[in-house]
Amino acid sequence: MSKIYFFLLLLFSGVSLFGQNELSGVISTQQGEPLIGAVVYIPEHHTGTVTDLTGHYLLKGLPIGTLKIQYSYMGYNSRLERVDMSGAPLEVNIALKQSPIETQEVVVVGGYNSTQHETAVKIDVIKSGVISSSGTPNFAESLTRIPGVDMISKGNGISKPVIRGLAMNDILVLSNGVRFENYQYSDHHPMGIDEFGIESVEVIKGPASLLYGSDAIGGVIDFVKEKPAPVGQIQGDFNTQLYSNSLGAVSNLGVKGSSGHFFWGLRGGGKTNADYLQGGGTFVPNSRFNEWSFKGNAGYTSKIGSFKLYFDAGEQRLGLVEPDVIPLINERGRKSEIWYQTFGNRLLSSQNKLYLGKYKLEFNAALQKANLLHYDERRDPFIEMGLSTLTYETKLYLPSTKNGEYILGFQGFDQHNENLHGRETILLPDAVTKNYSGFTLLQYNFFKTLKVQGGARYDHRLIDTESYGDLSDPAYHPAVSNTYDSFSGSLGATYDLQDILFFRANFSAAFRAPNLAELTSKGLHENRYEEGNAALLPQRAYGSDLSLHYHIDHVSFDLAGFYNKINDYIFLSPTGTESADGFPVYKYLQANAGLYGGEAVVHLHPKQLEWLHFETTYSSVTGKREDGEYLPLIPAHKLRMEIRGERKQLGLLENGYLKFSAFHAFDQRNLAHEEEATPGYTLFDTGIGATVKVSNQPVELGLTLNNIFDIKYIDHLSTLKEAGYFNQGRNLAFSLKIPFTISR
Repeated sequence: MSKIYFFLLLLFSGVSLFGQNELSGVISTQQGEPLIGAVVYIPEHHTGTVTDLTGHYLLKGLPIGTLKIQYSYMGYNSRLERVDMSGAPLEVNIALKQSPIETQEVVVVGGYNSTQHETAVKIDVIKSGVISSSGTPNFAESLTRIPGVDMISKGNGISKPVIRGLAMNDILVLSNGVRFENYQYSDHHPMGIDEFGIESVEVIKGPASLLYGSDAIGGVIDFVKEKPAPVGQIQGDFNTQLYSNSLGAVSNLGVKGSSGHFFWGLRGGGKTNADYLQGGGTFVPNSRFNEWSFKGNAGYTSKIGSFKLYFDAGEQRLGLVEPDVIPLINERGRKSEIWYQTFGNRLLSSQNKLYLGKYKLEFNAALQKANLLHYDERRDPFIEMGLSTLTYETKLYLPSTKNGEYILGFQGFDQHNENLHGRETILLPDAVTKNYSGFTLLQYNFFKTLKVQGGARYDHRLIDTESYGDLSDPAYHPAVSNTYDSFSGSLGATYDLQDILFFRANFSAAFRAPNLAELTSKGLHENRYEEGNAALLPQRAYGSDLSLHYHIDHVSFDLAGFYNKINDYIFLSPTGTESADGFPVYKYLQANAGLYGGEAVVHLHPKQLEWLHFETTYSSVTGKREDGEYLPLIPAHKLRMEIRGERKQLGLLENGYLKFSAFHAFDQRNLAHEEEATPGYTLFDTGIGATVKVSNQPVELGLTLNNIFDIKYIDHLSTLKEAGYFNQGRNLAFSLKIPFTISR
């Protein structure tokens, strides 16, 4: 082993001897005026800086090889430039094009650092600023501004994202690229990730098993962490939001710094919310929730590579709106004392990349622990489980050219579920899940306008569970030992016609292995008796996605259509029988199914009124089984319209905005068995915000009023519909952000 370490030391030492790589240049407008404070960032190397008063930038100590540099400035289109560092200083001057409409963002999901238009899979991005100005205490609800993204909710504290009609284990949630495990199989469990320290959220729509394996047949949501501070600076920010409806308060404080090689960051925050008021003004008992989290990171970047370490810790305490607790709560409150659940999460991840000449080697690993406890009226929990997950991956980036990039990779995870401290209820058995996979990705450019992307993947999964209960007990469940093998792949292309009209097509094959709950459940879960099915087969999805994007200076139009055929779709269905205790029995079944629909986005920015924006989005999805029955929990068709005025300078105010929006959900009458029709509804929101300077200190302020007319409505995906409760009523939200620089 010592010989291996010695060899690696020699290898790294040899690489570091090659030249002093420096990248410099000037960022300007197309008219040649320097842009002050423009951001220059290398996503894969985690290094960045900002331009000085002359628009000049300088990055030192960069590795030899091909790098992608992101150049961005507010109000201008971002650019992603490929540069080849050979050991000598390199000068790259960039002229950014001013654009009132942001047409594309640089994304990190999808296998490559690229722009949205360069990826064959459909990727949408929502920035942290949009999230913070959404005016809702529900983080998942802020993501629904992306057309095609919805949420299953059980009040403000418990919600699950939905992508084109699929949710829970059919979509994969990533925390900064790391597979996030938080007992996501149930719609009664929260997403588990907060918005603190998030730079943006990237959403892949459609099957993505090629990149991420099982559980990505409906798409992927990646919560991308904030960038490090520019080299040579220590920065920070304090954020707080107040919500009238839930008497809620959210605050977090972060500090980060970066030197020539080292960077670090710390952030902590918390949330507290009382029972929310439904439309009409009455409170929903036990919809209260409280959370806290802490996040830290440190890293080192140099010519040989980048080495990053992240630690996230969080705790959620969530009230449960259940029939048993409703008559017991007569007063509105914020502290959960009966009928609640807690989730604790700890995630330690290491993300590293080595530059070996024309080759790049990436190796990542993460260890995470999740603890779930359920309480009723008693002091001690009646359910307590712990989930430990070790994930790891290695990617080898082969020598790339101007036209081609190639990746070979290996991924795996080792997961253990354990029932703790002998609690009276065993929801899921003790189990071990192992997964191993290998994959290859490639992309190639033809004629500078046509880019083809594709790849193939093989996965092997093993699930072993222990038996529980006595043979004479009706709840006895034998041990399960199942293996699943699957191939998946993707082939797509993008075509760019004179930077005005852009086409995308992608065809993919994906899979999802049955999860522990689907295989082994046998007992009461919430208000129904659930039975698993050890004979379930893996779901296999075959997706097609077509889209076009049209953009000129003051008009942007996006249109996307999809069809996702899923063989052996797994769903929970009532059997029409009752358990010995009188609860309805549900069982996991399978049937072939298909989901189809699309999204449209129109963004107008009148040339004569440069400060004005009109944006309209529409999304539609229909899910049906092969026998003609509709799938459960499919969102209604939705239409959103917004008019927004923006001014960079208005007296003492900077970056001011005023917005009005209308949101309409259509009737949902395409119902699964035992679902009830949901009438449509229309909501109106407004908001205003700006940056003011107090003694040269910028302070960002915002005020948002959602559901202006306090409409009583129920979203089709709200699980409180069964209890007869409406969604949140009128809510006034105040937000404040104070960014600061400690040193330069």
